[in-house]
Amino acid sequence: MSRQSPAASNGITPFQQMVASCSGAIITSLFVTPLDVVKIRLQAQKNPFPKGKCFVYCNGLMDHICVCENGNTKAWYKAPSHFNGTLDAFVKIVRQEGTKALWSGLPPTLVMAVPATVIYFTCYDQLCSALRVRMGDYSQEAPLLAGAVARVGSATVISPLELIRTQLQSQKQSYRELTDCIRSAVQSEGWLSLWRGLGPTLLRDVPFSAMYWYNYEKGKSWLCERSHTREPTLTITFVSGAMSGSIASIVTLPFDVVKTRRQLELGELQAKNLSCQVSSSSTFSVMSKIVAQGGFSGLFAGFIPRLIKVAPACAIMISSYEFGKTFFRKHNEERTLRPMQDTNA
Repeated sequence: MSRQSPAASNGITPFQQMVASCSGAIITSLFVTPLDVVKIRLQAQKNPFPKGKCFVYCNGLMDHICVCENGNTKAWYKAPSHFNGTLDAFVKIVRQEGTKALWSGLPPTLVMAVPATVIYFTCYDQLCSALRVRMGDYSQEAPLLAGAVARVGSATVISPLELIRTQLQSQKQSYRELTDCIRSAVQSEGWLSLWRGLGPTLLRDVPFSAMYWYNYEKGKSWLCERSHTREPTLTITFVSGAMSGSIASIVTLPFDVVKTRRQLELGELQAKNLSCQVSSSSTFSVMSKIVAQGGFSGLFAGFIPRLIKVAPACAIMISSYEFGKTFFRKHNEERTLRPMQDTNA
C-alpha cells in the first residue's frame, strides 16, 4: 500500500509551513534591517534623541518601539560620525564599527517577530485552504477573509508581549517588578489593559493583510497565465509580493501614521514611569489632530520611506516562503512516489 502524502494545504504539513515561514522571516530581517539601522542613524544625526525619547525600529517583519537610555548607548541609534547620505552612512558604519553594526538590535526583536510571522503565515494558508473549499463560487475572495483573520490572530497574541518588551527596555525592571506592574494594571483597568495599542495596530494591519493577500493571489495567477506556467516561479512571487505590498501600504498609510504616533506616545509614557497609564486619545482623535496640524497631507507623511521599506520586505518574505513550500512539496512527492517505484520494481 502506498504512503499517503501529508494531509495539508497544497501537499505540505502545517509544520513544514511553519519552517518555511520561519526561514522566510529570518531572510527578510537580514536583508531589511540594515536599511532601517541607517535610517535611524540619519534621523539621530538630524534630530538627536534625548534620554527617554522613543523611535520606531523595523526589522522588516514588525515595528518595534525602542527607548533611548542616554542618547548614545545603543548601536543602532548612536551617531559616531557625520553622514552625507544613505550610501555614505553604510560605508562609514561598516568601516568604523564593523559589518555586524548593520544588524544592531536585531536579535531581541526577532524573539517576537519570527513567532508572529510563523503564526500569521501558517494560519493564513490553513484558513485560505479551508475557506476555498467552503466558499464555493466565492472561493476567489478566500484570501481576503483569511488574510484579515490571520492578522487579527497573530497581532492579538503578540501585542501583550510587545508591551512587556517595551516596558522591560524602558524601565529596566526586574521580572518581579514587571509582574507587579502588570498585576496592578489588570486589577485597576482589567485584562484589556494588556492589549492597549492593539486597536490602531488592527486598523492598519487587518486591511493591509486583506488587500495584500487578495492582490498577491490575483497578481500571481495573472503572471502565471502570462508566463504560460502552472507553478509560480521565484520571479513571479517576488514581483507579486512587491506590487501587492506597495498597494496595501499606500492605502493604509494614514492608519500607519496614527499607529506610529500612538506607539511613540505610549513608549514615552513608559519611559517616564507612567507605564501603567493608558493614553486616552482614540485613533480618530489622533487622526483629527494630525489633520488640524498639517492638513490631510499629514496623514500621508513618510509615503516614500514606507514604500521603500514595505515593498522589498513583502517581496523577499513571500518569495522565500513560497520557495520553502515548493521545496517541501517536492520532497513530500518524492517520498510518496519512492515506495510505489520500489513495489513496481
